[in-house]
Amino acid sequence: MSNADSSVVCPECNSRLRWSGTEAVCEECGLVAGEDAIDRGPEWRSFDDDDVDRRRTGAPLTRSRHDRGLSTKIGYGTGSGSARRTRLTGRKRRQITRLRREHNRARIATKADRNQVYGFTEIRRITARLSLPDAIREQSCVLFDSAQSEGLFQGRSLEGFAAATVYATCRTSSNARTIDEIVAIARADADELSAAYDAMNRELGLPTGPIDPAEYLPRFASELGLETPIETRAMDHLEALLEAKRIGGRKPSGVAAACLYKAAGEREDWPTVTQADAADVADVVPVTIRSTVTAIDDL
Repeated sequence: MSNADSSVVCPECNSRLRWSGTEAVCEECGLVAGEDAIDRGPEWRSFDDDDVDRRRTGAPLTRSRHDRGLSTKIGYGTGSGSARRTRLTGRKRRQITRLRREHNRARIATKADRNQVYGFTEIRRITARLSLPDAIREQSCVLFDSAQSEGLFQGRSLEGFAAATVYATCRTSSNARTIDEIVAIARADADELSAAYDAMNRELGLPTGPIDPAEYLPRFASELGLETPIETRAMDHLEALLEAKRIGGRKPSGVAAACLYKAAGEREDWPTVTQADAADVADVVPVTIRSTVTAIDDL
């Protein structure tokens, strides 16, 4: 399929170039001005008179399912085509129901598979509620599988491990979320999450270090309705605190919110942010915001 690119012109006649396949060809003089070495189209060709349809179907493999999405599913006839047009008799419908039930039992054959189905479902729910990318969901499921392989589930809740894997993956991928944010959505409490996280951190050696408060700045600025210049000024305050080594013992989310509060109050034409609003976004008390602002003023 060809698509025009009006932003590129021919170096010979200044006419418009058009991408055709892997080549950029001038519409006027026919000069091949560029090419893409990678053919991003299919490796097959399909014609109307072919007996075999070469088009690929099916969802891609995913680590967020216990069988990686390879198993089949007996549907309910709600799709398009013959499945919707065909009306099954009562006897045939009962037979399909029995087949569907036995198929589901065979698809989840062991208790380990059942635990993965439950844990992966909880992980997908948490990541969806937090609007996290698919990569976080996939890595969290892989970490859940690793914890199960190491036998860490004994005596601990599956809900706690589902929440802990999301929390740990966010920390290692520079997309930090606080424990309170995850607990507010998860089916586990803070103690269950902490117990599961400590077990994984101890047995699996997670590459987690101190949380950088800068990871919270863009999200907090968006929630407070602050523009980019305020966020940039808050980053300057944060770097000054880091250089002075004045953030030790402070909650990273509180430091980020305090820097935004301090930056927003430096100019009259910038939106006003109250200490209560900044504290609410970071899930800290206003005293934390005031103490961090005092540390900034002392620099």
